[in-house]
Amino acid sequence: MKPYPRAERVAGHIQRVLSEILRKETADPRLDLATVSRVRVTRDLRLARVYFALHGDEEQRRDAEEGFRRAKPHLKRRLAAELSLRYMPELEFHYDETFDHAARIDRILKTLQQENGADHRPTEDE
Repeated sequence: MKPYPRAERVAGHIQRVLSEILRKETADPRLDLATVSRVRVTRDLRLARVYFALHGDEEQRRDAEEGFRRAKPHLKRRLAAELSLRYMPELEFHYDETFDHAARIDRILKTLQQENGADHRPTEDE
């Protein structure tokens, strides 16, 4: 896929500004544990997919999604004030499952290491 440097710069700027807004201005307790993990902006800069990570269970994830849905107009206004774009991208909020997958893989590897630890004898190279 061909990179689009302007879209990447806008995505990075949106991520920084949204993170700052969440940290300093958002009073919604559902968003307290949410972190903006990445932003992807379409080439035409009309859509920004904001991915967030959250340390919590499924209920807290749903609560955070609802919190983002409710805060979307405020976040969009604040972003528009910070970005010097002709059109403000539409915001879509998505839960970032990358961290869940990484944690699952880590648990599997630890389980395998525990199960095979007694069988594994280090070689001279190790």
